[in-house]
Parts: sequence; structure tokens; C-alpha cells
Amino acid sequence: MKGIKRLIFLSLLVSIGLGLSIIESMMPVPFVAPGAKLGLSNMVILITLVIFGFKEALTVGILKSIIFTLVSGSVTSLFYSLSGSVLSCVLMFIIYNNFSNIFSLIGVSIFGALAHNFAQVLVASLMMKNFRIFSYLPILLLTSLFTGYFVGLVSIFVVNNLKKFFDNIFYSKN
Repeated sequence: MKGIKRLIFLSLLVSIGLGLSIIESMMPVPFVAPGAKLGLSNMVILITLVIFGFKEALTVGILKSIIFTLVSGSVTSLFYSLSGSVLSCVLMFIIYNNFSNIFSLIGVSIFGALAHNFAQVLVASLMMKNFRIFSYLPILLLTSLFTGYFVGLVSIFVVNNLKKFFDNIFYSKN
């Protein structure tokens, strides 16, 4: 896919990621793990990574984070969202490109969720100048296993259905 069609498809992915972020921000926070979210917008980053590649996935993640900050009005959310998106995208790219013979998209997604939560806890500890925040990391990492599994499962479904209709758009790792 080239030119304007590619740009439109990527714009749609940014819009879907933004919409999922907005919906997710309205969901009640679970009592078991405050701050934990499903990571629905990370699904869009993973799908973009599979379809287009790293550069496009990173661009979608960054644009989604910036636009969400403008829509929500929360400047601090930019730091959390951006750090999580970038680190998870980098790790998912490494796992997907080098270890896809070992890990399915579910595994790639779980690694992305783990990286996303680690980045957010790191940013929170730096912003608050309190490294005791890392004591909360095990709870978030445990939550990441479940949310990453769910996001990976849905991503497999979406990617398989996109392949049926748009097989020529997929990024080749080779």
C-alpha cells in the first residue's frame, strides 16, 4: 500500500487508537490494581507494527499520545502515555522481528504490556522523585499478563481478518 491509501489507513489507526484511549479513560479504575487499564490503544500499535512496521507503529503511538493529551487536557498524561507507547513499541518490535518463531502476537503483546507499565512507573518515580513507587510495579506487571493476553488475542483476530481483505498491505520482516 502506497501513497494516499497508506496515509489514510495510518490516519484511521491513529483515530482508532485515540478513540480507544478516550473510551478507556472513562472506564472505572479496578480496585485490585488502581491505575491498571486494559491497554486497548496498544492493540492499535501492535496491529500497526504487524501491518506496516516499526516506524509507522512508533508514529501511530506518538501521535495517539499527543492528540490524547490535547483532547484530555492532562499534560502529565503525555509523559506516561508517550513513555509507555515508545518503550512498548520498541520491545514489541524486537520480539516480533527476532522471536516470532517463539512468541505469538499474544506473547509480543504481553511483553509490550510489561514494558508499558514499567515505563509508566519509571516516569512516575522520576516525576515524584520517589523510587518507592516501584513497589507497586509487581502488581502492575501481574496485571500486564492478563491485559497483554487479551490485547494479543484481539490483535490476532483483527490481523487475521485484515489479511483476508488486504493481504497486500502487510509489512514483510524479510
